[in-house]
Amino acid sequence: MAETMNSKIEIPEVVTVGELAAKLGLPISKVISELMKNGIMATINENVDFETAQIIGEYLGFSVELEKKRVVSEVAATKKVDSKKMISRPPIVAVMGHVDHGKTTLLDAIRSSKVALKEAGGITQHIGAYQVEKNGKIITFLDTPGHEAFESMRARGAEATDIAIIVVAANDGIKPQTREAINHAKKANVPMIIAINKIDLAEANIDKTKQQLSEIGLVSEDWGGDTIVIPVSAKTSKGLEELLEMVLLVADMKAYKADPTELATGLVIESHMALGKGPVATILVKNGTLNIGDVIQAGSTYGKIKMMEDYKGKKIKIAGPSMPVRISGLKNLPAVADIVQVFENEKTAKDQAVIFQRQQGSKKIGDLKKLTLADLTASYEATNMKELNIILKSDVQGSLDAIKESLDKLKTPAVQVKIIAEGVGPVSESDVMMASSSKALIIGFNVSVGAAINQLAQREKVKILTYKVIYELLDVLKDALEAMLPVIINEVTVGKLEILKIFRTIKGHVISGGKVVSGKIEKNAEAKIIRGDEEIGRGKIESVKREKDEVKECLIGMECGLGIETAVKVEEKDIIEVYIIEEIKQQL
Repeated sequence: MAETMNSKIEIPEVVTVGELAAKLGLPISKVISELMKNGIMATINENVDFETAQIIGEYLGFSVELEKKRVVSEVAATKKVDSKKMISRPPIVAVMGHVDHGKTTLLDAIRSSKVALKEAGGITQHIGAYQVEKNGKIITFLDTPGHEAFESMRARGAEATDIAIIVVAANDGIKPQTREAINHAKKANVPMIIAINKIDLAEANIDKTKQQLSEIGLVSEDWGGDTIVIPVSAKTSKGLEELLEMVLLVADMKAYKADPTELATGLVIESHMALGKGPVATILVKNGTLNIGDVIQAGSTYGKIKMMEDYKGKKIKIAGPSMPVRISGLKNLPAVADIVQVFENEKTAKDQAVIFQRQQGSKKIGDLKKLTLADLTASYEATNMKELNIILKSDVQGSLDAIKESLDKLKTPAVQVKIIAEGVGPVSESDVMMASSSKALIIGFNVSVGAAINQLAQREKVKILTYKVIYELLDVLKDALEAMLPVIINEVTVGKLEILKIFRTIKGHVISGGKVVSGKIEKNAEAKIIRGDEEIGRGKIESVKREKDEVKECLIGMECGLGIETAVKVEEKDIIEVYIIEEIKQQL
């Protein structure tokens, strides 16, 4: 890095390599070269984010600052709040937990509907939003997916909410996905209510579940702690009234408020293409009031609201704070968790969508190329090891434990993932050096990799994989382990021919005639020579003739001439058994 700064420049949040070079007053080749030194391959028209541009600028001797006239794509946090306009709004509650602990069934019981029966296997595959009324007050519920494959969406669900209900089955206790849900709620600083479900089952053990909760720092109020724990049964509805009352009590204590006079802001919680409607999105309004005809931006798309429905499918014209609505009118499908905001005109909304899109496509220092299975296998093929050594890093302990437990299930007598080091936090220099000395891969879940660490890993030829969704991480490692398993070689008989006459024998070659007794005989196929019940040798079918014509194959019941390449002496009545080699990949 240069010791002195030549001058100050201002750049936007996202800038092309060409624009950055122009701002710095340097040749494009110089900027591209500096990017390459930091592990980024970018062309003149590719985008880089502000943080990356700032680092590169400083390396080249410039002080890089963010343009003051930048437009923030999310809700403007600097805007003054008029307390006189603030009113109470319904609390937004996320229902979270393990895949089969009864989250959706519990929500069904609360709102007296049967959504779970419509879902494949009873597992929620999307985020749904619903409202219920209790004691004259409205509560908005988010039913977040529980399966680990939807971990990313579940994390977004926690970020969108005021209160998290963590569902734990009384007969099953704390599971890795339960820990993940708790960690997401903690990270989002969301108050939690623990619902111990399935207390109607004979094997239910409420005290044991409370003990497990206390072991991870969630001590029930009746045990002297400050965690609200409510035993419930979605089946019999026992405890549901108390659960809702606790939600309203927490909401009253937190006093959630919003300004309905503002231009609406919110969050995308589901989107899909609908026949006759085009892109349709379910939006949770967080502040302000959303109206039919409003111009909105959601992530990389924008549009004018043409249709708006409430969660029951009823057409509505306005939606206030904490209300989930389904809208149409966007140009394209937004992504789940995209920020939604209303603008005065379509041009401004479009500009914001373009800015967002450029940010998403920008090159960043520390963004590492996703490795292919070939990259993975190369690291262990060199040593023929049956263990895949990894260093595991995660953002939180709960995720680390969940990944370790899942990896342990992949262990077989033949292959296994061996965790030689683990920890919470970003990938460090010591991680890279340990990986280098032990020929290990570094696996990161929701962790960052700095520019210096990336450069060190490249020099040490250490592979780093980073993921934000657990199932993707597990799938890649499972594929890698399966690739380490030896391939099963299977010989499959294609056909058999009985030798009726030997015409000529030359060293290593036999010209004969015979009849196909099963299957078919193919030219260039591998063959076994069988005499009696024993295999006396092997060879290859050089030619197959029908009368005087060369053919590719001869079918069952046909007679043909056969040229065989073999080192053994073939006799009449020998059986020529043609086979193919079938390689069967083993699976875990």
